[in-house]
Amino acid sequence: MSRVSYSVSTMTKKTPHKQSARRPALTHQKVLQMALRAADEGGIEALSMRKLAQLLKVEAMSLYNHVANKEEILDGLVELVTAEIEVPVCGGDWRAAMRLRAHSVHAVLMRHPWATMLFVSRINVGPNMLRYVDATLGCLRAAGFSYPMADHAWNALDAYTYGFTLQKLNFPLDPSEYAGAAQQFLPLIPVERFPYLNGLSQEVIAGRHNGLQDLDLGLELLLDGLERMRAQS
Repeated sequence: MSRVSYSVSTMTKKTPHKQSARRPALTHQKVLQMALRAADEGGIEALSMRKLAQLLKVEAMSLYNHVANKEEILDGLVELVTAEIEVPVCGGDWRAAMRLRAHSVHAVLMRHPWATMLFVSRINVGPNMLRYVDATLGCLRAAGFSYPMADHAWNALDAYTYGFTLQKLNFPLDPSEYAGAAQQFLPLIPVERFPYLNGLSQEVIAGRHNGLQDLDLGLELLLDGLERMRAQS
């Protein structure tokens, strides 16, 4: 074979080429799932459209094909978190349903420490939130609460549960540090001026009280009060 014919035959051979790997198509749900992951890892304050685009390995402008703005992302995050909360069942023991609801809310918000403030500071009207609230009202109505009483009951339970969660998330001391902190601050609360604070601190220092707060304590007080209101009506 001549040099020319060899060159021609070589050029006409099909050379295999690697098929470019295609990135899965971006969707609204994928954007929100990545936003949820980013918020869990770095907090909601660090979440931005640019940061989200970097995590998704796309141009920032590509996000706007799937979400209008950061506000829509925040609405979507509330919906994703709400979907994890156990929805009350109408009928049966209303107290057990509200107790289960409170514990589910607390557990979910502890998993997503940034979410509680979104729950209490925004008007959240996504389908998951509406279903969750409607089921709560339905459970209370089935138990005999009037609409106004059900509204007061639902908001009182939420105010307590959210407040308890926020305090637990933001309290500056770990439970293992309570006794040491009580000992350290004891000089600031002399017994002659603050006898009861001093006495409580002495209980913690001596190990007779661990200082831990329990969601169920306040919850049972609320449920007892709501039961009396329900019975009187």
